[in-house]
Amino acid sequence: MMKIGTTIRAFRQEKGMSQGDIEKKTGLLRCYLSRVENGHTVPSLDTLAKIATALDIPVSHFFLDEPLSLQASGQKLSDEEIRFLSQIRRYSTNLNESDRRLLLTMVKKFAATATR
Repeated sequence: MMKIGTTIRAFRQEKGMSQGDIEKKTGLLRCYLSRVENGHTVPSLDTLAKIATALDIPVSHFFLDEPLSLQASGQKLSDEEIRFLSQIRRYSTNLNESDRRLLLTMVKKFAATATR
């Protein structure tokens, strides 16, 4: 069964975007986007095209069994993990290159110890 809303949310969070960011790029209201992401509303193809453009992905990505980026990693991330990584990405844009490398090293070490 296709879960377009869940896929939209996964791509949006992966890109560190809020529903407000999508609203600004598409003109679609946040409450509408929320209803789509929660499976209460099924968007038209035209609306999906607007959302895909805002997310900078092909419309076809909404019809895959799993989002490509999550498939490619071979590991499924929870909503909480995706949210955390999105926040890291958002905050890291304000860091200088040295601090960004330090943060990446710390995250890699933490991930390595967490999987043991």
